[in-house]
Parts: sequence; C-alpha cells; structure tokens
Amino acid sequence: MSRKPELKGRAARLARLFPSGPRQAARTPFVLLVVLLLGGGLIGLLVLNSALSEGSFKMDDLQKDTKSLTDEQQALQRDIDSYSAPDALQRRARELGMVPGGDPAFLNPDGTVKGVPSAAPRVADEEPAVRPPEAIALPRTTGTPSPAAPAPNTPGGTSAPSAAPTEAIPETPGR
Repeated sequence: MSRKPELKGRAARLARLFPSGPRQAARTPFVLLVVLLLGGGLIGLLVLNSALSEGSFKMDDLQKDTKSLTDEQQALQRDIDSYSAPDALQRRARELGMVPGGDPAFLNPDGTVKGVPSAAPRVADEEPAVRPPEAIALPRTTGTPSPAAPAPNTPGGTSAPSAAPTEAIPETPGR
C-alpha cells in the first residue's frame, strides 16, 4: 500500500484541479449517445438510399422519354428528307402544274440585261392543277338525263326545246 506524498505549494494547487480518487464515469449517458448516433446514422442512410432510388426511377423514366422522342424526331427527319429529295420535289411540282424554268437573264448593277430571257415551256399533255369551275364535270348517279345535256335531234332535224331552262345544281351529301 503505497501512499502518495503530500504536495506543497504550487503542486498542491494544481493537484486540487484534478479529481482525486478513482472515479468511474456514468455509463448511461455514453451508451445513450452511442445508440442515438448509430440510430441517426442508420436513418440517414435509409433516407439517402430512398432518395437515390427515387432519382434512379426518375432517370429511367426520362431515358425512356428521351428514347421515344429521339425515335419520333428521327422518323420526322426521315419524312422531311423524303419530301426534300429532288425526285419528290420534282413530282410534287409537276402535280402543282409547275414546269422547269427557261433560260435565266441577269440584271447588272448598271441596268443592262445579261442573257436572253425566255418563257418556260408549257407541257401540253398534262392537265393543269387549277381548273375553272365550269371545266369541272359533275358526275350524275341517276339514270335521268341532265337538263344541261343537249337534246337528241328529232327526225325533223331540229332539236326539241327543253321543258324548263334550269342549270345543273350539284348535290351535296348530307343536305
């Protein structure tokens, strides 16, 4: 059994600042602190994991949307390319009644004309895209002759007068 020596002066004052004797720290607050830290850490990891998985689902949805929109954009680009192809443009221009242009003439800055202008040649075998209303023949589905049709010649050589002078009125379905 050893005894501690008595301290005097400055050493005695410093010794009073330190606790004397073997004391045991209270275990309950320490255990509670460790349990709270572990529980908080687990809850934090759970929240973080949930947020990451939610972000992953959103990312998958956005990737699917991006893929479908990319496919749609490529389909539309293919349509544009097919309409912009030279043969398609030429076909559509002919459908609209357009013909290839003639020789061009250019106007110089001083006002002189360079080249000899000529009109575009008209193709005779094609029907014009825009026709006047009187040129459009209206089909009749009934077996009666139309009042606008000429009457057959009578044996006397003259045509029989029509009973009533009426114009052909086109029938509109649903009226």
